[in-house]
Amino acid sequence: MSEPSGEFQLISRLCRGLRNSRRTLLGPGDDCAVLAVGGIKQLITIDSLVEGVHFKLEWFTPEKLGARALAVNLSDIAAMGGEPAACVIDLALRDNLAKRFAERLYVGLKRAARAVKVDIVGGNITSAGQVMITVALLGRARRAILRRDGARGADEIFVTGSLGDAALGWRILDGRLSAPDVARGFLVNRYISPSPRLSAGAALAALTPVPAAIDVSDGLAGDLRHMLRASRVGAEVDARLIPLSPAYRAVAGDDLKLALSGGDDYELLFCMPGRYSERELTRRLGVPVTRIGRIVKPGAGLRIRNLPRPVDLRGLRGWDHLRQSV
Repeated sequence: MSEPSGEFQLISRLCRGLRNSRRTLLGPGDDCAVLAVGGIKQLITIDSLVEGVHFKLEWFTPEKLGARALAVNLSDIAAMGGEPAACVIDLALRDNLAKRFAERLYVGLKRAARAVKVDIVGGNITSAGQVMITVALLGRARRAILRRDGARGADEIFVTGSLGDAALGWRILDGRLSAPDVARGFLVNRYISPSPRLSAGAALAALTPVPAAIDVSDGLAGDLRHMLRASRVGAEVDARLIPLSPAYRAVAGDDLKLALSGGDDYELLFCMPGRYSERELTRRLGVPVTRIGRIVKPGAGLRIRNLPRPVDLRGLRGWDHLRQSV
């Protein structure tokens, strides 16, 4: 198995030796922490969008930027099979940005929150050298909790939707790629306005046996490795089965590098015994589901078969927040 990312290594060091109370059912290492609060399994997650690291202001209207800040947190709740409830927001603004920017950003935040019945219950605003939007989101688990460490030998590996679209959209916005108009619009929108799979995550949590799951935020290869590391297993993926959109193929052809390592798709990657077909899972989850591989014995690492062209698998770490910037 490849070396953990710099981000993963730092978090592991910072959290080493934590002694949490019994109310902490699940601490660092998954998409959300889980707390026992009055008989409810409370989910909590936090994420930030930082100007110059995750985005450039000229790529977004303030409304869409606000909506995206909430969406990336909603995806963490989806990956745990939970239901979002309330959030607080920390907003850092450059001095030269008009108050109108913050007002429009909150229009997008409030619209996105209303759509999923999330209460915005507070926050903070400060001045900084760059725009930063941090959302701390609370949710709850009505059913079982989906975890990264639940993959077992002989499980099959599934993913929702298509992969690599947002990474292509990011590169189009950054001027690194060109694309036909129809493909450009689709790919850019996949980056600008991700669709967290809340309903699909809740449906997964109702299945038996309960799947292991993670959201694809840092790239398929990177996030699958997170799951393999947590579950202490290996995996074999068939590159021919990785779901690609027509827009992806129009721009990248059969080059799978971004489908494997590009971030920001916010699809669900999950593992479970093969008792359900792709068709049945698609019906239950309400979104296309594709089987892409299987879990194998511990120590086997991640193997990707049938690549149409050579890819340096050692370099497929996914997005690393300590190494990357826009």
